Amino acid sequence: MLTHKAIWAALDGLAEKYGLTASGLARKAGLDPTTFNRSKRISRDGKQRWPSTESISKVIDATGASVAEFMDLLSENGGGSRISHRIPLIGLAQAGAAGYFDDAGFPVGEGWEKIPFPDIGDPNAYALEISGDSMLPVYRDGDIVIVSPAQNNPSRGDRIIARTMQGEVMCKILTRKTLTRIELSSFNPAHPDRSFDTQDVAWMHRIVWASQ
Repeated sequence: MLTHKAIWAALDGLAEKYGLTASGLARKAGLDPTTFNRSKRISRDGKQRWPSTESISKVIDATGASVAEFMDLLSENGGGSRISHRIPLIGLAQAGAAGYFDDAGFPVGEGWEKIPFPDIGDPNAYALEISGDSMLPVYRDGDIVIVSPAQNNPSRGDRIIARTMQGEVMCKILTRKTLTRIELSSFNPAHPDRSFDTQDVAWMHRIVWASQ
């Protein structure tokens, strides 16, 4: 299972591997130099602060490291085995077809490929491969997002995968959620935002990782 300690140790290991300090790694990724400082890893009230998936993706891209390298560092630091745990992968364009999810949004059926990924504490976690340009500039065609059905009550601003009662599956940002209405915004301003009656959305799951 991914732990706070393992994630930070993997980032420190990546910095060391490429001859950088934690501040240098953040700066190279275009982040505030203090983003990865040790003093920021625990809040004043003692709560753990986790690096965002976006910042980790930027680090991987900036260093030229592979996702596999980062996963190996996670494994070495107690973040779970990269090889022993495999999760289902399907293309986003296929996800709306019948037979891939049950009513709760758990992956089912035989159409899934399996990819290695650390245990994130959700046995129903799955991966979707992004297709098209509707999620630019955040996600590009071919990027993979990891989704957790256990996190089925996302908050405003979360990046989510949603499925409507009609079977449409989309990757959006949760803008607003009330008892009667769900509003989703698009990553790409060239694509329209969406608004639904709450009863018309079958489920929403939070994106917990992006391998870009």
